[in-house]
Amino acid sequence: MRKHNKGQKMTKNRQRAAVILAAGKSTRMKSAKSKVLHEVGGLPMLAWVAKLARDAGADRIVAVVGEINADVRASAEALGLEIAVQEPQLGTGHAVQCAQDCLADFDGDIVVLYADTPLIQSATLKRVYDGLDAGCGVSVMGFETDAPAAYGRLIEVGGNLEKIVEAKDASPDELAVTLCNSGVMAARAGTMFKALDAVDNKNASKEYYLTDIVEIIKNSGETAKAVRADEGEVLGVNSRADLAKAEGFFQDQQRQHFMEMGVTLKDPDSIWFSWDTEIERDAVIGPHVVFGPGASVGEGAVIHPFCHIEGATIGKDAQIGPFARLRPGAHLCEKSKAGNFVEIKKSVIGKGSKINHLSYIGDAEVGEGVNVGAGTITCNYDGYAKHKTTIGDGAFIGTNSSLVAPLTIGAGAYLGSGGVITEDVPDDALALGRAKQANKEGWAKRYRAAQEKRKAKRENS
Repeated sequence: MRKHNKGQKMTKNRQRAAVILAAGKSTRMKSAKSKVLHEVGGLPMLAWVAKLARDAGADRIVAVVGEINADVRASAEALGLEIAVQEPQLGTGHAVQCAQDCLADFDGDIVVLYADTPLIQSATLKRVYDGLDAGCGVSVMGFETDAPAAYGRLIEVGGNLEKIVEAKDASPDELAVTLCNSGVMAARAGTMFKALDAVDNKNASKEYYLTDIVEIIKNSGETAKAVRADEGEVLGVNSRADLAKAEGFFQDQQRQHFMEMGVTLKDPDSIWFSWDTEIERDAVIGPHVVFGPGASVGEGAVIHPFCHIEGATIGKDAQIGPFARLRPGAHLCEKSKAGNFVEIKKSVIGKGSKINHLSYIGDAEVGEGVNVGAGTITCNYDGYAKHKTTIGDGAFIGTNSSLVAPLTIGAGAYLGSGGVITEDVPDDALALGRAKQANKEGWAKRYRAAQEKRKAKRENS
């Protein structure tokens, strides 16, 4: 490992790595799955932190996991992370040391992150890395809070970080400090691992604390710096209540972001977003709309109240809802419409086409300018496989039509109301798929008379 001179100013664009601590036992979450796999904004916390590291320029990412949380290891591997195992678990300093073998050939800058702290912004993390570029030996992320409680305090002198003091060890003057430790810190690889070798466990918990490396690095003649983050960014999740707080902070950030980007939110507090929701300017989102992962909304589109949209693309000036559900694979083109109580799945709805009421469209391709009447369904599943329905441009689908796939409705075709359509319909044809109506004169009158007679007999018996 390359040695660095004390106080050496680092050149920029060094390689970056991240070590994500994810070996906790998640006892306070009281869940069958590990804490860090619970979601904020539709994305597991571990995935949030891996994304953060990549967005901040990390070339290598190591997840430190425990032996018992196999689900975390599997998820980390699926995310393309390197794996280190911490057993037994002897503190945060020991956890980072467990990643040393994975990074034996790495000579860049390392940041330590926590898999249960999902909301740090990449720009904030980049500033932690940048502190090393500016020449300090260790860069620590802190936050100001009005309720420092049991957080460790970051004590600064002359603009440099002097030390990290645990609340239980702090003097009254130190307890008055409101700059607190988030746990996130960065150092050059050689500096960090050398300092960790010097950490001992002479404390009440008999653990090896990562925070001890700040004093060790300072004593070697290098400087330490604190980078400030928003308090909400560094919220750690240990319980369901914490998870709800993190979700609330994320949703507030998303709401503010979209309004700043020119999106109208009719009732911001009732609208929920996912981590990857995309909405273009001049879109209007009504109250109680929920976006699941993979939703995209075009310019000028209107989403009326009480809609659920996931894995769907909504084109420019489209109209959705109220009470519509767009499922994965739904693609609504420009000026199309999916009205009240309409469900669409894995279907393309062409430009200007309208599905106004009480319909299910699945596994379909609907052309331009199509009108789909109320109560229409595509019968796409035969109990074993899904089948496709294709509807040509300008077709008119009558109310209460059942379209039994596989099926093609030609351009300009008309379907009579109430039809069960099982065969392809040519262009510009009229399809009638219902039985011929038969009227039985006087039947209803005779029926009522017979029923009234039976009713009277029961009451008199």
